Amino acid sequence: MFKIISLLKFIICILISFYSFTHAEKIRDLTSIEGIRDNQLIGYGLIVGLDGTGDQSTQVPFTNQSLYNMLSQLGVTIPPDTNMHLKNVAAVIVTAKLPPFSHTGEKIDVVVSSMGNARSLKGGTLLMTPLKGADNQIYAIAQGNILVSERNSSQKRNNPIIFNQVNSGRIHHGATIEKEINTDFGKKEIINLQLNQEDFSIAQKISDMINIKYPDTAIAINSKTVQLNTYANNTIQVHMLSNIQDIDVSLPSEEAKVIVNPRTGSIVINKEVRLGTCIVTHKNLSVIINKIINKNNRSNFLHSISHDKSNLLTSINDKNYLENETLNNESLNNILRALNSLGTKPDELISILQSMKSAGCLHAKLEII
Repeated sequence: MFKIISLLKFIICILISFYSFTHAEKIRDLTSIEGIRDNQLIGYGLIVGLDGTGDQSTQVPFTNQSLYNMLSQLGVTIPPDTNMHLKNVAAVIVTAKLPPFSHTGEKIDVVVSSMGNARSLKGGTLLMTPLKGADNQIYAIAQGNILVSERNSSQKRNNPIIFNQVNSGRIHHGATIEKEINTDFGKKEIINLQLNQEDFSIAQKISDMINIKYPDTAIAINSKTVQLNTYANNTIQVHMLSNIQDIDVSLPSEEAKVIVNPRTGSIVINKEVRLGTCIVTHKNLSVIINKIINKNNRSNFLHSISHDKSNLLTSINDKNYLENETLNNESLNNILRALNSLGTKPDELISILQSMKSAGCLHAKLEII
């Protein structure tokens, strides 16, 4: 009887996996393990060796103060009334990410950013800088030469190099880990998988696929969390997670979305976006989208675009568009392209899309980021 029930569960899970799902991805790409994450590190340090582009000591007093403290630790005594007008020293903030399961002696990259009025960090060297975590404990020591990114200019031949951002840079393997972070991995009998994007159907699907390989192991707690019941043993959990992360999960069709970035004016449309019958009028441009059902039950769209005194009537009958079902996306793309040709501003495009959404002819979720 138990075998029959298990076989029925297996058949049901297989049928679910093929129902209303379009593509598959591995669980490792859909989830992360709760508690297994990077830890942020931060430190304050000095950069030396700049070519006269450092902090102005009169306007940034903490640079000189930091230099005094550092020299005193090295056994160099400077009279208190001495005014050092240095141009090749800069105060910086150093940040890094401490990866999970890192060990003492490993190297990590660091990012160095100016906090004074230095004009450039190019050519500088970061002096020994302790990096602390949120608990104010030192976990790494950073030091090394800074690499400042640059690119060639294609606009002006007389100006061969233009710097992207000269007040920040990166040091590859610029910090050495001095202290490890203790984790409770392998000490608990419950492991939580956190979905990258909350979705009840995907959470349940992940749980079902895991239970096929490890029966009665996974439970979908909510739209964001799948709970795994295992044993408090590192070897067992590592072996189990390595197998679970390689399981393929069939995903449902994507949610129809239109993403708009008003700062850059960029608009992203996914393939699930659908348009209804509507008329869009802006300035001296009119676009008519009319959905017609022909004898073969296929959808056609008739676009009537009027610009200035010229009229353009376009009927889309391309079989490729109809068979690929991308005609609706192309229709919205044509509208946005026509509006852009008139010099429509990003805020105006957003207003038009919001009006289409309110009118019920834009069947998609509109997100403004």
